[in-house]
Amino acid sequence: MNSLISLHNRVFAAVERLGDGLIPLLARLVFAGTLLVYFWNSAATKLGDGILGIVKPSTGAYAQIFPKAMEAVTYDVSQLSIFHWAVVVAGTWAEFILPLLIVIGLFTRLSALAMIGFVVVQSLTDLYGHGGIAHPETLGAWFDRVPDAAILDQRAFWILVLITLVIKGAGALSVDRILQGQGVGGRAAA
Repeated sequence: MNSLISLHNRVFAAVERLGDGLIPLLARLVFAGTLLVYFWNSAATKLGDGILGIVKPSTGAYAQIFPKAMEAVTYDVSQLSIFHWAVVVAGTWAEFILPLLIVIGLFTRLSALAMIGFVVVQSLTDLYGHGGIAHPETLGAWFDRVPDAAILDQRAFWILVLITLVIKGAGALSVDRILQGQGVGGRAAA
């Protein structure tokens, strides 16, 4: 029995060592495959016309981020403050930049932490700003038989992937790893 336990411990110690670099790499791959285009498409809908669209967001951007404020001013962006503009521009840029940083593995821990904050704000806006709280199927519930509610179910998985990156870093094949001087293979550079 001791030899069986010893074999188990040796095998899974090797698996655990492999997982230290592989799990974060897989988390970044899953993020890229499921959320990168989602966030980039969302950001693209917020851009205004022309080259200055990156600093002059569309009316829809304000409506997405500040739905109640936009309704209060009958969708006249000129009645909103500089604060509203700054939040919309920062949110739009964040939707482009943070996912890219995560996928390439640059400043991964900070980017993933910022994305967690972004997802929390996005979820609260969906629930309270867009009226999702009035629709229990949007909010969902944990420990029920329905695994696909937009907020509690789906976004819990998004945040799990991001928390993995906050805790473990970018893993193998990342710019962070190269900048640490460990190279792609994880060994210290000579």
